[in-house]
Amino acid sequence: MPARPPDAYWRNVLRQYRTRALIGDFLCGSAGAVIAFVARFGNDLLPRYVIFSALVPLAWVLTTAVQRGYEFRFLGTGPEEYRRLIDAGLMLFITIAVTSYALRGDVARGYVVIAVPFALVLTLYERRQLRLWLARLRARGIGLRRVLVVGRWDTVSSVIDRLRDEPMHGLVPVGACVEPAEVQPERLRDVPVLGRAGQVLEAVQRVDAHVVAVVSHPDLSGTALRRLSWDLEDRGVELVVSPGIVEVARPRLTIWPVAGMSLLHLERPSTSAGPAHLKNAFDRTVAAFALLMLSPVLLAIAMLVRVTSPGPVIFRQTRIGAHGREFTMLKFRSMVADAEDRQGEVQHLDEGNGLLFKIKDDPRVTRVGAVLRRFSLDELPQLVNVVRGEMSLVGPRPPLPHEVAAYGVEAIRRLRVRPGLTGLWQVSGRSDLSQEESLRLDLRYVDNWSLLFDVTILWRTLRAVVRGSGAY
Repeated sequence: MPARPPDAYWRNVLRQYRTRALIGDFLCGSAGAVIAFVARFGNDLLPRYVIFSALVPLAWVLTTAVQRGYEFRFLGTGPEEYRRLIDAGLMLFITIAVTSYALRGDVARGYVVIAVPFALVLTLYERRQLRLWLARLRARGIGLRRVLVVGRWDTVSSVIDRLRDEPMHGLVPVGACVEPAEVQPERLRDVPVLGRAGQVLEAVQRVDAHVVAVVSHPDLSGTALRRLSWDLEDRGVELVVSPGIVEVARPRLTIWPVAGMSLLHLERPSTSAGPAHLKNAFDRTVAAFALLMLSPVLLAIAMLVRVTSPGPVIFRQTRIGAHGREFTMLKFRSMVADAEDRQGEVQHLDEGNGLLFKIKDDPRVTRVGAVLRRFSLDELPQLVNVVRGEMSLVGPRPPLPHEVAAYGVEAIRRLRVRPGLTGLWQVSGRSDLSQEESLRLDLRYVDNWSLLFDVTILWRTLRAVVRGSGAY
């Protein structure tokens, strides 16, 4: 059968993305070089550094290309695109340093220290803006790849749901091939069922699929999967295989080539003392600095709470920390002083997720408290809990004792790390999340935490707090 011509539309969108990325990276490299030149040399037009500055943007684009930062599979989705940019920045910095030493050159350290980091930061921002542009196109149905999902009923259904929940990845399920059941419906999650695993090639042609996603199918492994890859290659269709492992970050996954097989190795979550101590030191240092810098704000909030409603300024509540240890969590009081005693009066208004008791327009919340809650200012005293080592800046939501008493085997894993002032639950919907979604996000963090992951969540938290999304 002749090779299937690639779908020009989604490839053209990615080509536009790559072209814009190349131009943007060059401009960011140029900006970094200019900023470094002006900061280091001012108005002195040193010919040597003028030439060097002209070469920096070229070197930046070339280094990014060497790190495969322009490959289609990394563009516009996932953290790999950013990771390769960071690797390119480190590579360029080291290359300049080693070359200067080897050639006995005298490159001003201040120039390099400014140029490369600025080029990297500007490029990361530029790629973020490109992703927003791509997301807007995909939201309008432009640049999407059509996916045929193959596997068992339960796994296929789960993959279809996930692809629909996160359309920014550009994959839209258009068909499914599943094992027959007692009752064979014509559609699965509104996606047409086109046959069994042995009918993949016919299904690909029927729906004009660009990608075949095989998820945990017993009949498609080993030689059968290899032959399918050959057939799809002849048709210009991509093949992706899901090992069935969910909520595992890429750094924990490695491929082991053994005896002609590609084995997927899953690293255990980071539990060594080194990273844990580093996280603890980072948390306490940042929290202490934040307390110092925000002390005028904390004082102003305390005075507002005191003068606008009777009762204590600080609300104290027993929560459960790492390994089941109890601690007293601190918050600015945002409700009337007897709010807990009056919970029975508003129990019928509960809009929580079954785990949390939440009411959007809770009559017990004070006028000042409503503002504090909207922007999470009531949680600032928890910085004291972080300094004490009872909480972390980032982690699972700190649970109440009666919540922990109802935990199952999965939920109890939340207690392996210290609870956080913020976390994935905070930046992914806050009070709007279901109980299952809250658990899923907490477990994702527990299994994949790292210092870089924490910094990313802290940045996303600032954006979520400014918008006041999902808070009440």
